[in-house]
Amino acid sequence: MSHTRAAALMVVVTLMWSIAGVVTRHLEAARAFEVTFWRSAFNAAFLTLALSLWRGRALWQALAQGGWPLWVSGVMWSIMYTCFMVALTLTTVANVLVTMALAPLVTALVARLALGQRLPSRTWVAIALAGTGIAWMYGSEVSGADARHLAGTLVALGVPLAAAVNWTVIQRSGQPRTGAAAQDMLPAVLIGALLSSLVSLPLAWPLQASGHDLGWLAVLGVFQLAIPCLLAVRLARVLPAAEVALLGLLEVVFGVAWAWLGAGEAPNVHVLCGGALVLLALAGNEALGLRRVRQGR
Repeated sequence: MSHTRAAALMVVVTLMWSIAGVVTRHLEAARAFEVTFWRSAFNAAFLTLALSLWRGRALWQALAQGGWPLWVSGVMWSIMYTCFMVALTLTTVANVLVTMALAPLVTALVARLALGQRLPSRTWVAIALAGTGIAWMYGSEVSGADARHLAGTLVALGVPLAAAVNWTVIQRSGQPRTGAAAQDMLPAVLIGALLSSLVSLPLAWPLQASGHDLGWLAVLGVFQLAIPCLLAVRLARVLPAAEVALLGLLEVVFGVAWAWLGAGEAPNVHVLCGGALVLLALAGNEALGLRRVRQGR
């Protein structure tokens, strides 16, 4: 696959990821944990079928023989799935997406602590700018005691925190020190979907989703989660990590635009200004990193 084609497909992936917010705004009866359960259940069903056809016995062997990295990654995927959907039911799409956009910086910090990777000065500057942007976004909500939006923000923070641990574990597993082959971490995505659906089912009971809701939640499970996830794994073999992270930020832009156009959820001035500062910090950090990679530094 050429670099240009891979980059174009990564844009499609972010576009597919970004539809979650606007879709949840059109659900009739399903709420909170029930939304999480059905999306994860449809995701798990599709992944089981797709990975069984793709990997055959190798999939089940990987699940049976996988060590702690595979299961830690699976738990992190389940936290990401669950926190994302619950947060969307508590606060605005813009709040959730901008909070999730902190993942690259949080990952850099976790990798620094866990793997000893040094952080360049540009990343520390980006962390400071992003922190300022987050404070700008949520300062008015804290002062206004908007408990629901604040709770949604705190839940959304679980996504970048879990993602940071997840990507660090995956990176460590992909660099074995004993000369053995790198561990196959793709089954962890299926583990995460199964765990998320199992954990959220008791909290979602009794189920109240209508047929209309189930149709939309099936779209989320398959087209917003399973298919783009499989594509992203494939594209990560072609595109540099910094470029993947940079293109992934388009999810924030697409997601806010979908919610604004499709559900009338216009972001307030604090979210626009603070979110712009966060995106500027992240995009600048990733663009400079990509430039250094291309220059061989």
